[in-house]
Amino acid sequence: MRILLTGAKGFVGWHLWSVMDERGWDVTGIDIRDGSGDALDFFRTDDTRHDVALHCAAMVGGRASIDGSPLGVATNLALDSWYMRWLVRTGTPRAVYFSSSAAYPVALQGETAHWALHESFINLDEPELPDASYGWAKLTGERLARYAASEGCQILVARPFSGYGEDQDPCYPFPAFAARARRREDPFTIWGDGSSVRDWIHIDDLVGATLALLDAGVTGPVNLGTGRATTFDELARLMTAEAGYAPELRYEAGAPQGVHTRVCDPSLMLGFYEPKISLEEGVRRAIAA
Repeated sequence: MRILLTGAKGFVGWHLWSVMDERGWDVTGIDIRDGSGDALDFFRTDDTRHDVALHCAAMVGGRASIDGSPLGVATNLALDSWYMRWLVRTGTPRAVYFSSSAAYPVALQGETAHWALHESFINLDEPELPDASYGWAKLTGERLARYAASEGCQILVARPFSGYGEDQDPCYPFPAFAARARRREDPFTIWGDGSSVRDWIHIDDLVGATLALLDAGVTGPVNLGTGRATTFDELARLMTAEAGYAPELRYEAGAPQGVHTRVCDPSLMLGFYEPKISLEEGVRRAIAA
């Protein structure tokens, strides 16, 4: 198969490329960081039909970027709209659009009012307030994907929750925690009050689930997560215990922290793929890295 992969040198893109290369797929990777191309320019000018396209190129940069650079994050609107136009123009029949758990309504992710987020909780016809400009960009991308699907492209809309891995950029909380634990920092700093909850999925499982869903011909939105709720306090304790010490936890209440509770209902994904790497195993790998 002829595959297009944008954001090929990014965290998700690189791991996807590695697995697809092992499968023997013919992958063309594009990433502005290594000079192989700007995805935005490519989508505007290229007319080459591919068998499958996976669009990972995006401006994110962790919570500090989402909260601190809303206009920068909104660049994703241009990337995603041109991606959908390119899919239709070239007649590419199968595609993956990486949305985000940030697209879910913030009203469902509070401290006292929260739910295991199901795919049906997003109504693209009457959307509720998502998480910051990043969430709005992803909601818009999902709606554009629906238009591209109406033109004949079968699109899997992946909604990853908190993906992590040993080689993730340290601007994200999981690798930042691992680095602090390896340095045996005491006190150990946590943004917020430590009670916020996330659903962590290892990058190997995020990639495995994406490709399993692609192989099965699944279209529309699918959560990529485990359904396991973990507070930042609990994550810090797992990290520091693995590193062999028990520090004082110090909180930075004014730091960016996002919604309070974000956990998915993974039942749709579990019909095609079951995660293989537990959070404990992921922590062990991160501390050993």
